[in-house]
Amino acid sequence: MTLRSPQAARLHQPSFWPRLIRAYAELVRIARLLGWPKLDLLVRLGLAQGFFVSGVLKVTNWESALYLAAHEYPVRWMDPVLAAWLGAAIELVCPVLLAAGLLTRYTALPMLGLILVEQCSYNATDGQLFTAALLGWYVVQGAGGFSLDALLRRGLADSALPLAPRLLRASGWVRTQVTPYYLALARAWIGLSLLLGRGHAIAFMDLPVHQLALWLPVHTASAWSAPVALAAGGLLLTGLATRCTAIALLLLAAGAVMMRSPFAEDQYLFWALVLLAVHGGGRISVDALIGRLARERYPELAGKPAFALDGLPRVVIVGAGFGGLRCAAALRRVRAAVTLIDRDNYHLFQPLLYQVATAALSPGDIASPVRTLFREAFNTQVLRATVTGIDTARQRVLLGERELPYDFLVLATGAAHSYFGKDQWQPYAPGLKRIEDATAIRRRLLLAFEQAEASEDAEERRRLLTFLIVGGGPTGVELAGAIAELARFGLEKEFRRFDPASARIVLVQSAPRVLPTFDERLSAIAQRSLQRLGVEVLTGSRVEEIDALGVVVSGRRIDARTVLWAAGVMASPAARWLGAEADGAGRVKVGPDLRVAGLPQVFVIGDTALSLGWEGKPVPGLAPAAQQAGQYVARCIASQLAGAAAPEPFAYRHRGSLATIGRKAAVADFGALRLWGAPAWWLWGLVHVGFLVGVRNRIATMTNWFWAYLTFGGGIRLIIGEDAPASPAPDAAPAPAGAATTTGSGA
Repeated sequence: MTLRSPQAARLHQPSFWPRLIRAYAELVRIARLLGWPKLDLLVRLGLAQGFFVSGVLKVTNWESALYLAAHEYPVRWMDPVLAAWLGAAIELVCPVLLAAGLLTRYTALPMLGLILVEQCSYNATDGQLFTAALLGWYVVQGAGGFSLDALLRRGLADSALPLAPRLLRASGWVRTQVTPYYLALARAWIGLSLLLGRGHAIAFMDLPVHQLALWLPVHTASAWSAPVALAAGGLLLTGLATRCTAIALLLLAAGAVMMRSPFAEDQYLFWALVLLAVHGGGRISVDALIGRLARERYPELAGKPAFALDGLPRVVIVGAGFGGLRCAAALRRVRAAVTLIDRDNYHLFQPLLYQVATAALSPGDIASPVRTLFREAFNTQVLRATVTGIDTARQRVLLGERELPYDFLVLATGAAHSYFGKDQWQPYAPGLKRIEDATAIRRRLLLAFEQAEASEDAEERRRLLTFLIVGGGPTGVELAGAIAELARFGLEKEFRRFDPASARIVLVQSAPRVLPTFDERLSAIAQRSLQRLGVEVLTGSRVEEIDALGVVVSGRRIDARTVLWAAGVMASPAARWLGAEADGAGRVKVGPDLRVAGLPQVFVIGDTALSLGWEGKPVPGLAPAAQQAGQYVARCIASQLAGAAAPEPFAYRHRGSLATIGRKAAVADFGALRLWGAPAWWLWGLVHVGFLVGVRNRIATMTNWFWAYLTFGGGIRLIIGEDAPASPAPDAAPAPAGAATTTGSGA
């Protein structure tokens, strides 16, 4: 297709204002999604505590409670004894339900009635007014995400309990229709209080301010300085910049409390301001009007397509690994039709695959569905398919019998295992690149222990309990350490015929030291850590033969039923698809802008590319490198579509290397800064959790790690699949070379 002119493309690029408004809206959305459930729980606990303590005091001093009900704040239409009993019951039962978030609306309603009775019939205070405002919020909105109501809502809505579905539908209507107006009322109420609270000194000399205290917190508002009260009150009353005004008042109030000012003696004023800061000024406000006008002017702010996809340039990204995912995410606002292709429907966090293989994590903890990640990117289509080739002359991606046209092509197809020309070893020494690899290795490991328990032959048991890992890079080191920890701690006391700690773990490295890309001192520390776990480290040793019974290492036979490969990788067939120049590992040689020579519309990134963007050195096959390349390619495409100047040549910024060996044992190399031991281990965990995609995955991974750390648990020790020998038969046919990779999620 013919690309539009640079001038036309520039005219249709999103302007500064919608980007700014969208960023602000996204910030508010994240704050409401992540912050409000926790703040909501704190508010409910604070309200519940005040009422519950009052109820306990009444019950323990019942005579005083009866006297107060009869003389201090009598209810004209109720017997004093009944009023005392009812008040005590509300203060003892309702706070418990409110704190738990169970029947929140129906719990907050009697508490609101009780506080209004005290305000009107006994002693009017600003604290009671703010408490009433917060209880009114719970009457119309209900509890947040950390509540039993939120947990039970979906099940009750489809339950057979009488009236439950109807009550939930009614509650939902109140939440969506009444809450915006309640917010507007609360905002105007606070704004009016600020204005009238300073009125006795400024503009409302003839108004008896003390009479307003019954319904307006004017005493608290009068503690503000006149300029602040007038400015904040005017903004809140009109609903202009509500969130910013509420945040400013919160900061000023915090400073006043630290200076022991009489202002804000009641904590509930703070929570009322937090309510406005998080949820805004409601439907009747200048903010709401500006928001409606902005959405009409910029439809994308309302989640609607900002432009039609027909006739737009087509960007095809092959591979949903680190690089492909980052590139697609960076293009979600660009005027282009983006198609993201992967043979799997999930993004896989490969650095933690070894923890799935050693039963520490579940596959679901390190994988996220790709469609979920792009469900709000209307210009991005996710396609689950296998790429079989590329027709560069006609600019087509071949998907079997189907063809997909492109104007820009980004190949981020990752890498597969490389057996250095010995592909016949593959059935006996599986590598670790996909979830299927990890679960198959987990099965082999666990079956080895199970078969050792069932074996009557001591020599066969010894062979079953020998685990050999080929390759002393980060993957090999982490695998060896994890298997050693599984045997020593995770499986202890679970077998009767042998001690799992007696398992032999051998790490074979052809280089003079493990972790050869790290500093020599860190390599030595890593090797000592492995040896403390009982791992035999054979450096300067070469694997000469692998079969179903074991391995020949530098002329010495080591009988091992479980052999794992972590020695090398081979890039995907991208170079063959493109007919491009490649290095010995199959990586496509790319230019400074990550384009393929002679193919200006084709970019190659991640493990598939050989780029000299690291100060003239090859860019390493690390997740950060792939992400940086994906971001860079997205900038190149966006600038070309906009007719702008191309970015500077790609430059990889190395942020360091990390590898873990076991509990409190890791190494981190940041060049000038080098860490090892517990500090490096904690840093390794934080970095890997941060790189995981999705909040659920991060929480699940942290929970599993924390539990395993405290209990020395072995994690997800499930053997799935049909029963089969732990190792293939010696005459098994090897899998075809390169079968593991076509469009995989590699980076």
